[in-house]
Amino acid sequence: MQELGIRPIVGLVHHGSGPSYTSLLDAGFAEGLAVHAGRVAARYPWVTDYTPVNEPLTTARFSGLYGHWYPHRTAQADFLRALVNQCKAVLLCMRAVRRVTPQARLIQTEDIGKTFSVAKLAYQADHENERRWLSLDLLDGRVGPTHPWHARLLGLGIARSDLDLLAEGEGAPDLIGVNHYLTSERYLDTDVQAYPSSLRGGNGHYRYADAEAVRVDLPAQKTGPEARLAEVWHRYHRPLAVTEAHHGCTRDEQLRWLHEVWEAACNLRRAGCPVEAVTVWALLGAVDWNSLLVNRHGFYEPGAFDTRSRPPRLTALGRAARSLAMEGRFEHPVLQRPGWWRRTGRHYRPSLRPGAPQEKGQPLVVLGPKGAFSNEVLRICACRGLDTLHVGAVKDIGDALAPPAGRRPWAVVDASTLELSAIAARYPGATLWAAPYTAKAVAAACAAADLPLLSFTSNLVFDGSTGPAHAEDAPSVPSGHFGVSQAQAEGLVAQVHRAPLQVRTGCVMAAGEALSLPSTLHAALAAREFPPILPPGITSLSYVPDLIHAALDLLIDGESGIWHLANQGEINWTDLAERMAGSMGITSRPLTWSGEGASNTALTSIRGFMMPSLDSAIERFLRDRSTVPDEGRRQAAE
Repeated sequence: MQELGIRPIVGLVHHGSGPSYTSLLDAGFAEGLAVHAGRVAARYPWVTDYTPVNEPLTTARFSGLYGHWYPHRTAQADFLRALVNQCKAVLLCMRAVRRVTPQARLIQTEDIGKTFSVAKLAYQADHENERRWLSLDLLDGRVGPTHPWHARLLGLGIARSDLDLLAEGEGAPDLIGVNHYLTSERYLDTDVQAYPSSLRGGNGHYRYADAEAVRVDLPAQKTGPEARLAEVWHRYHRPLAVTEAHHGCTRDEQLRWLHEVWEAACNLRRAGCPVEAVTVWALLGAVDWNSLLVNRHGFYEPGAFDTRSRPPRLTALGRAARSLAMEGRFEHPVLQRPGWWRRTGRHYRPSLRPGAPQEKGQPLVVLGPKGAFSNEVLRICACRGLDTLHVGAVKDIGDALAPPAGRRPWAVVDASTLELSAIAARYPGATLWAAPYTAKAVAAACAAADLPLLSFTSNLVFDGSTGPAHAEDAPSVPSGHFGVSQAQAEGLVAQVHRAPLQVRTGCVMAAGEALSLPSTLHAALAAREFPPILPPGITSLSYVPDLIHAALDLLIDGESGIWHLANQGEINWTDLAERMAGSMGITSRPLTWSGEGASNTALTSIRGFMMPSLDSAIERFLRDRSTVPDEGRRQAAE
């Protein structure tokens, strides 16, 4: 970094307690971390910016008040001890660093949210809104005898000497790093029945829901990054930066959130507030942060780079960050619609405020016959706030790509083969044809209009006779007429379109369809009927919600070429039927095996595993399918 001229902000403790021999409650924690800080400064004397402890208030809440993180305490005294220990550590660390590097700056980060409430819970909201400033107030030297928390800190065992040390103001930040998330703002409501059970709790006096404020009918100007940044500036009058801008969601929503944070920072700069930077967190993504590390599921959220690819792959979020840094702007059609937190339908209760009229943006063309699979693509696009134009027949694609001014599509999704793929996997001996020259015509139309194309083929471009699971660079050895036609389609599409994104899937399955073999198996088991004769061999599964989300992310990222998108893992049909039966509580289930000659058409990847595990996909398929009414499955079958 020094050779490249990159100036790092060095963090020493980030949501943790350091080595196993200490903890946030250890009386020697601050002094121990200060010794470490001095060693770091001696090793890197050219480093000038430090964050000794990241988000001390947030860490103290999650470790000492909520019990989520080590040392897993749930008492206010432990919360305050952890908080003061961290703030004291910041001060002592900067003192140690400045002995080596006198010009070193303290960049202090904190998650800044706000709590709103119904009138009955205003006192609770006031308490939490006072509490949210404690770390920055302590470091800024504000917690003296007149501070509303001073007596409470002393009464719960905090040493007066520690408060006196901090009250001198030596730990005041040179720059405040504001971390603000969509869930940072809360709303407290005594009408608990209006909210999911997971949000219901209380304070010993009242039972109430603690909900995300963005899902409650509040004035837009009171919430969001601009309002919170302005609060910090008016309270402390110190330079600011957004030190974490992240949303664990689909790529379009990630871009919309970054765009909103950037616009907030620019608006405040124009108004005279010194916002110095917006930082994308995390550069390389994060694992299991969707559960705050409480669960270990290996759930990965990409950041500016996606580390599931080797080498790490630049995402649209990374391209946006680069464009904002170099040009101050970033444009993408998905930004024509607001994020889900600004769209109607997000509220737990219907909003009383009329929604602002939202003009439709550039559409995403979805090509495919009306049916369960195309409907699922359209549903997912709608959930992601992507305007779509559905084209049922290939003959109409030309008109769709030449719409009135201002409604020019930004990409095409050819989902026309998904249903055929489901049928081909169910009936491996059937004479099915995937119309390769039709796929070529679609690709040629996209090429003529200079539009990105996302199309689908399947693992049936392999007959399974060549050994283990197949990666993207494996030569095609098609299985049957359908596999031959799909292999031809891949080649023809690549001939006429300069950079198509061609996704190979495993056996596609969706909760609301009846065409795929997994759906057939489920229906037979639910009716306590013998399953059909099962084809031999090992295969991959692609649960359609996972498939479409991953494919759309790749499309927005600007990816091209062949990608294998299947849920991670492989399975044979007998094992799948056994697992389904076990999940459904069926103990007597005679199964048939269709003979010898088992093949392996499972997919692996050299480009990156973009989809959740096979276990997760099967679990969610069974759960979601159980919620589809019989009438819905009948219509899907028809």
